[in-house]
Amino acid sequence: MTAATQASQRAASGWLVLAFAGMAVLSLALATFLGVVDLPPSDVIAALAGHGSSEARSIILDIRLPRVVTGILAGIHFAVAGLLLQTITRNPLADPSLMGISQGAMLAVSGFLVFTVYVHDPGSNTLQALPLGWLPVIGTIGGMLAGGFIYAIAFRRDLGPLRITLCGIAVGAVLHAIGIGMIAGWGSARIEVLLEWFSGSLYARNWQHVVFLLPFTVAGLAILPLVRRPLALLRFEATVARSFGLSYRRQFSLALLIACVLAASAVGVVGPVVFVGLIVPHLARFIAGRRFDLVLPLTIALGAISVTLGDLVGRLLGQAEEIPIGVITAVCGVPVLVALLRRTA
Repeated sequence: MTAATQASQRAASGWLVLAFAGMAVLSLALATFLGVVDLPPSDVIAALAGHGSSEARSIILDIRLPRVVTGILAGIHFAVAGLLLQTITRNPLADPSLMGISQGAMLAVSGFLVFTVYVHDPGSNTLQALPLGWLPVIGTIGGMLAGGFIYAIAFRRDLGPLRITLCGIAVGAVLHAIGIGMIAGWGSARIEVLLEWFSGSLYARNWQHVVFLLPFTVAGLAILPLVRRPLALLRFEATVARSFGLSYRRQFSLALLIACVLAASAVGVVGPVVFVGLIVPHLARFIAGRRFDLVLPLTIALGAISVTLGDLVGRLLGQAEEIPIGVITAVCGVPVLVALLRRTA
């Protein structure tokens, strides 16, 4: 391959990444300008500039914008976690739910809400409100503990993609069963909170959720360049990767840790949004072709786009009774996965 050809390919790759970054920005703009409440574009622009009516500023700055930013961050987390898990396990079906991370977060949230449905105020006979502000922290801790438990089991004898996957499926099934049993025993008290969270939703997400997610996003994306080359080698068998001088166990562990932290934090904030971690990496690989260096930036952009547009569709179709983002991604994800499988078969 000549130098001119390589330069042409690098330029084409750069333009492709810029195009999808532009699409991500466009999806952010659409989700900000469109919603259940019909606001003229001039009012939206004025609200973004800090002017306009108090109602418009409240809708844009306090409701839509934090919701959209939360969705973008969560989409990046799910998509990158799915890419990492599919790469290190060499399993095209790997995603946070298959590895037990989502189920661990679900069980933690279920247990937390079951045991704190009503908290008595020692100074009165009134009942305090449900402590929903703790759900992101509890869900994140639960997901990370589940991932660490699976990792510990897989390391007891040998580290292998098949062992990791089987452990994730088994542990996830047990955690899911316990969580469902806990909900069934709980009865109907505040069960709508859990149903909304389990379906994956951006409803009522605010700037506090953005602040919670942002450190995980920044840390994860900052570490990713360090594992970019090892990630390309982790696609192969351990013996092949080690022949290139890769510290297989250390790099495998680092990639798994990043995936667990990103997935657990996203599930803790928005719930288990299905198919994003599964579909987006496949779509990124399909677009990138043989240019593996493009898969990661395309995954980041497509993760943000998919959740942002999915939430926008759910808001516009459902109006006041909005459709959760998890339902939209599931309905749209199945035909996309089937189409990708047909093209790559």
